[in-house]
Amino acid sequence: MAELIPILSTAEPDFERRFAVIRQRSAVASPAVEEQARRIVADVRRRGDRALIEYTRRYDGVRLSPEELEVDPDEMTAATRSLRPAELRALKLAARRIEAFHRRQVQRSWRYRDRAGLTLGQRVIPLRRVGVYVPGGHGSYPSSVLMNAIPALVAGVNEVIMVSPVTAAGYSPAVLAAADIVGVSAMFRVGGAQAVAALAYGTERVPAVDKIVGPGNAWVQAAKRQVYGHVDIDKIAGPSEIVVITDGSVPPSYAAADLLAQAEHGSGEECAVLLTPSRAVAEAVRAAIAVQLQSLPRRAAIARVLRRRGALVVVRGMIEAVGLAEQIAPEHLELLVADAGRWPNSIRNAGAIFVGPHSCAPLGDYAAGPNHVLPTGGTARFSSPLGVYDFVKRTSVVRASPRALRTLAPAITTLAELEGYQAHAAAVRVRLKGGR
Repeated sequence: MAELIPILSTAEPDFERRFAVIRQRSAVASPAVEEQARRIVADVRRRGDRALIEYTRRYDGVRLSPEELEVDPDEMTAATRSLRPAELRALKLAARRIEAFHRRQVQRSWRYRDRAGLTLGQRVIPLRRVGVYVPGGHGSYPSSVLMNAIPALVAGVNEVIMVSPVTAAGYSPAVLAAADIVGVSAMFRVGGAQAVAALAYGTERVPAVDKIVGPGNAWVQAAKRQVYGHVDIDKIAGPSEIVVITDGSVPPSYAAADLLAQAEHGSGEECAVLLTPSRAVAEAVRAAIAVQLQSLPRRAAIARVLRRRGALVVVRGMIEAVGLAEQIAPEHLELLVADAGRWPNSIRNAGAIFVGPHSCAPLGDYAAGPNHVLPTGGTARFSSPLGVYDFVKRTSVVRASPRALRTLAPAITTLAELEGYQAHAAAVRVRLKGGR
């Protein structure tokens, strides 16, 4: 039987080859998935609600009438009332903390007048309507409701439309309660590529939106990719990832627990990597993983992930560990080291950095406040967590006085003619002549 999780060393001659297999990631769906998503998107665009009802019956096993596509707001209110007090308190605490963090991201419009006499500015304008996709499948994800909807509402989005696949048993009360707590404008019983198509193009009942956010399976991601350009999207979400750097100054059980936490998400493609300068630490963490795994209900699936996409890597020191983490550009990066506060400013490529022994990734997943929608698949090299800035657009405003136009006219006409655009230059000159 293969070892539960391999121990590698950067000193080994074949390290790069072995580690490349573990790191291999792709945001591109298979051709079959892409084609199926394309057919579904085209069908929903053509047939609207009838297509949504058909796909919900076919893929979710639920028969709906057109009137049942939209969730009654009273159902959300009832779900909130049905929660246990501890569950409701947890949701409200998380919502408050997420809102408080994201309020610090709010951008303001601005303007100024320069010496030439130009009044220049930038307007920050919230999107009018946003669609939030909340996945179903392996579990209930009220945290996805909070993390995707709250930044949009803080940004000033007028309408937040939520979609989520329904089962024969209905929705988890926690998901409905989360939608109620944040105050989504409407919620629809539809998931998969068909939900993305409905949000992008609109149907008789589902309104078309300006942007679609939220995670989902391969079909959802393929559909998001296909509708991008007609609407905006947040990102193409890949499997969860974590890199843990530890020097042995914290109990090995901490690192073991955090690697296991990321491996349980359910896609089977999660990536869990430990970087340590000590082989003894790597072995201790592997032993702790073996012990903790036995008590987890999803242990078989987690073990498969650890064998395929997990590694405990022995490095030559912290500099090499940080450099390797930078190459990976992980979704989550944990610094479980004695001098943890020294390193965050040295790290450019990570979706979220968790500093010190008490800062585990699940803290950020649920209630710390920063968004848990993070770049995956190495895209932390150039992209950011979901935030308020994803739900606004910016428009430049230019107002010139006659003096300002006269001042800048020589440069404008020279540059326009340099590029061969005579009409551009003429548009300036006609104003200098008073319209003659």
